Amino acid sequence: MITNEDGIMESSPRELTQNPLRKIWIPCKNGLPEKHISQRRVCMTNCPTLIVTVGLPARGKTYISKKLTRYLNWIGVPTKEFNVGQYRRDCLKIYKSFEFFRPDNEEGLKIRRQCALAALNDVRQYLTVEGGQVAVFDATNTTRERRGTIIKFAEQNGFKVFFVESVCEDPDVIAENIVQVKLGSPDYIDCNTDEAIEDFMKRIKCYETSYQPLDEVLDRDLSYIKIMDVGRRYLVNRVVDHIQSRIVYYLMNIHITPRSIYLCRHGESDLNIKGRIGGDSGLSARGKEFAKCLRKFIQDQKIKELKVWTSQMKRTIQTAEALAAPYEQWKALNEIDAGVCEEMMYEEIQEHYPMEFALRDQDKYRYRYPKGESYEDLVQRLEPVIMELERQENILVICHQAVMRCLLAYFLDKSADELPYLKCPLHTVLKLIPVAYGCKVESICLDVESVNTQRDRPENVNISHMAEEAVFTVHAHL
Repeated sequence: MITNEDGIMESSPRELTQNPLRKIWIPCKNGLPEKHISQRRVCMTNCPTLIVTVGLPARGKTYISKKLTRYLNWIGVPTKEFNVGQYRRDCLKIYKSFEFFRPDNEEGLKIRRQCALAALNDVRQYLTVEGGQVAVFDATNTTRERRGTIIKFAEQNGFKVFFVESVCEDPDVIAENIVQVKLGSPDYIDCNTDEAIEDFMKRIKCYETSYQPLDEVLDRDLSYIKIMDVGRRYLVNRVVDHIQSRIVYYLMNIHITPRSIYLCRHGESDLNIKGRIGGDSGLSARGKEFAKCLRKFIQDQKIKELKVWTSQMKRTIQTAEALAAPYEQWKALNEIDAGVCEEMMYEEIQEHYPMEFALRDQDKYRYRYPKGESYEDLVQRLEPVIMELERQENILVICHQAVMRCLLAYFLDKSADELPYLKCPLHTVLKLIPVAYGCKVESICLDVESVNTQRDRPENVNISHMAEEAVFTVHAHL
């Protein structure tokens, strides 16, 4: 310890050690990290954030909540959605009719208030005890009184609040939302379509009488985004930190236009055949055959205004060239950088870098190749691609195994633990169709033989395991 001129004790700089898994420098004591690396989570918020939806029923609040939760978790911000409607269903079990939501139904008001408070209690638990950074409070929150209760709750617990209001007056959009989402709700499971629509429209009327939208003057001190008519216009007010700016940027890029996203890997490459990872080799004979079949498949789909994206690597560009269509190259879509292990076989990595081989098996998502990348790095690199994918309509992305896993994990809401093991075989096209609360997936194998590059999660990940055991899940190759 050092004392400065003012008599204040100053600590000397701590020793640093490089974490072998993520290759980052961290403080240590007696040669040991002061905090285990798995506990050292990068925090994108200087205090927990509570996102609060606002709007009448059937305005897309739950769609926004689920999509935002999926995006934030994908970029590494621990986020959880709290749907007050689900709390109400768990409490009531059986829904009878819109009468429950009438503003003069005292019993209904009491139950709804209790459900909101129960959800807020769970929000507190998640953000203060369970390590969450963002909670999404999904409810109508249509009155200034209810929003005031939430603001007070947040202030008492040291949370920042960001409101997301969805305003829509387009009857066609509202009707489509009711048909797509609300008719499949547990509330209407035993109802015919016409009765369900009639009841839900009456439920909306119950809220309209007391609805107080966010006001530019009265609510000028609040942080919020107001989304009007599913993205035709936006009003953004008082964005105060990094996470709020990320939320605004994301919400201004999503749309609900029906479309299809096609994901596939390049055709089989020369290095694929040899069981070597990375590199920048060209297509094998079978890879070129796949490229021809891909062209026929795309032509048969008769896709309106299809855009094609590739990486800047030879094998994806060769695949796209066979399509005889314009394509755009993205450096961000390049395969994960394996650093010193580029163009090596897994058997060679086990032989020359047994510690690295075992560390990657222990935590494949966070493991960073020496002088290379991790899946975690790759997700950050791919965020601009996701933003642009959200803006686009019909698109074909020709990419690589690790890249495709990251993109697929975003659309299918897969965890960091699942992501590195998602199956993305060669010569197979995945057709993704975004739907209300997720994504439909269709897998189309184009019947061109190829090597299997999938290496499943091994059972034994100890550094002391036998070499044969370490490479047990590696498939046969030349």
